[in-house]
Amino acid sequence: MNNSDAPVALITGAAKRVGAAITEQLHALGWRVLVHCHHSEADAESLCLRLNLQRLDSAHYLVADLSDANAITALAEKAQAHWRRLDALVNNASSFYPTPFGGATQNDWDLLFASNARAPYFLSQALRPALAARGAGAIVNIIDIHAAYPLQDHSLYCMAKAANAAMTRALAKELAPAIRVNGVSPGAIAWPEGSGEMSEAMKTEILRTVPMGRVGGVEAVAEAVVFLITGTSYINGQIIAVDGGRTVWG
Repeated sequence: MNNSDAPVALITGAAKRVGAAITEQLHALGWRVLVHCHHSEADAESLCLRLNLQRLDSAHYLVADLSDANAITALAEKAQAHWRRLDALVNNASSFYPTPFGGATQNDWDLLFASNARAPYFLSQALRPALAARGAGAIVNIIDIHAAYPLQDHSLYCMAKAANAAMTRALAKELAPAIRVNGVSPGAIAWPEGSGEMSEAMKTEILRTVPMGRVGGVEAVAEAVVFLITGTSYINGQIIAVDGGRTVWG
């Protein structure tokens, strides 16, 4: 296909890790990609430069703070305007850090719910017309197995991801048939960095409950996301666990 006819995907939190892997896999299939970032602008610019060297005018990055309601509106407008079409939205951006009960603050609540629930909802709402324009749009939300199996000391994060899971199922009903909405729930994929970094003891305990006995790698999540966007036209309202069997450990 000509690049000007190629489908377009917006991936939030796409500069690094899972988001970058999703971006690269969609791009390899001929998609044009809109790479959203917040603090990782240098990584987003580098990723787009590399992808544009592979195929001219096939990647573009957009900067937005998804905790800012006005920024969500602006991001939606820029995403729709850049190539004047949008075929898929991947809500991947996420804040993750511990909030032990008794010490959590209202600011923690706002920050964790903003990226994990509020932004995906309102970005999906703002982009609905563009995604529905061709009658075959797709939204994939990156959730977490901890939405259903809570992680110690991370109650607010788990609650926000549970809201994301409920949103996925609700929007699958509301947006069909023009837009399919599905989710991917990663398990032990790549250890968190920065403020969410885990101790070695916690990592060991998590792997003890993973039948596959290893972390999955970001490519495993990307493969599931790409399948839900490009590999099927009849799966809607489903949440796929990519967890090495952890959720059947018992």
